Amino acid sequence: MKKYIAEAYGTALLVFFGCGAVVLATGTGAGTAMSLLGIAFAFGIGLMVAAYSIGGISGCHINPAVTLGFLCAGRIGFGDAVGYVIGQLVGGVIAAAVLYAILMDKVGGYDVAASGLGQNGWGEGYGAGYGLTAAALVEVLITFIFVYLILQVTKPAVNVAIAGLVIGLTLFVIHVVFVNVTGVSVNPVRSLAPALFVGGKAMSQVWLFIVAPLVGGLIAGVISRAGQNA
Repeated sequence: MKKYIAEAYGTALLVFFGCGAVVLATGTGAGTAMSLLGIAFAFGIGLMVAAYSIGGISGCHINPAVTLGFLCAGRIGFGDAVGYVIGQLVGGVIAAAVLYAILMDKVGGYDVAASGLGQNGWGEGYGAGYGLTAAALVEVLITFIFVYLILQVTKPAVNVAIAGLVIGLTLFVIHVVFVNVTGVSVNPVRSLAPALFVGGKAMSQVWLFIVAPLVGGLIAGVISRAGQNA
């Protein structure tokens, strides 16, 4: 149970720091390159904080796509995988709820439907206006890269002391390059949690940010397992 609680805590940290940077530090998250860089730092460093906080307890998946990758690679059992995902969902929703509560207490009010909660998206009015095909391709590709890296740097033969740093920096770079396409999900819970509070278009598009990262994570896990058995 402590592993599942750790996953909830770590996922809450990621959503709180990452989505919080979008809506608290930069207003709505749209604007200058500096605001986008700040968001990238928030997600990357937020992941590092979580990794060094709970890595020794649960391995710090804090992402259903990562857990699926580990399951497909044969490095976690099905029962644990289910517990991890439930913990991640609980932590992500709690963090989004806290952010929502903070924003609702803003002097002058806050229109979450108009200004968002750090949710992902695509198309007109989001980021640079990329379409569904670009969004799907990007999310599958970057999730594959991200999950495969995690599977490689967390092997027993690798120096796990630097794993959190490498993984956090990778998430940072992914955001720097692709944040204007989808806002960068690579994590179904990171996308679903804020969308639940925003509703509308965010909820109608969230399916992509559940399916595409899971596909990327599955491919990474299968390839990693094939490499182990080769």
